[in-house]
Amino acid sequence: MTNILQSEVLTQFVYPFLLIFFIVFAVLEKTKIFGDGKKQINAFVAFVIGLIFVGAIFPKLLVNNLILFLSVSIVIVFVILLIWGFITGGDAKFEGKAIKIIAAFVVIIALVIFIFLTTGIWDSVFNTLFQSDWSNSFWTNVVFVVIIAAAMAAVLASAKSK
Repeated sequence: MTNILQSEVLTQFVYPFLLIFFIVFAVLEKTKIFGDGKKQINAFVAFVIGLIFVGAIFPKLLVNNLILFLSVSIVIVFVILLIWGFITGGDAKFEGKAIKIIAAFVVIIALVIFIFLTTGIWDSVFNTLFQSDWSNSFWTNVVFVVIIAAAMAAVLASAKSK
C-alpha cells in the first residue's frame, strides 16, 4: 500500500528535480559564478538544469540508486560509530591524519565500485582485470612491487629515525 509521498509522480519527477535544483542552486550561490546577489539568475539556471535532469532517464536512475546507497552507508557508519562509542566510552572522533586518509580512501573505493555496479560495467572491468590471459602475471608483479616498496619504506623510515 502506498501513500501520496510514494506516488510515481513524486518519486520519479518531483524529488529528483528538487534534489538537483537545490544542489545546483547551492553550488551557484557558494561559487558566485554569475556575481554576488544574483539569486534570480542562479535559481533560473538551477531550474533549467533540474528540468533537463528530470528529462534524462539514465542519470536520474543513477542518482536514485546513489541516494539509496548513501542512505544505507549513513546508517552503517552511524551503527559503527555508536558501537565504537559504547566500546571506548567516549566520543568517536577521527584524530589522526592517517585515519582520515584511510577513511577517505575507503569511501572513494566504495563509491567507485558502486558506480561500476550501477552503470553495469563492473563485469567487464572485473573480467578484464582478473580473468584475462595477462592478469595472473600482472597481479603477481603488482604484489611483488608493493612488498618491495613496503620493505623499502620500512627501511628508510627506520634509518631516518636513527
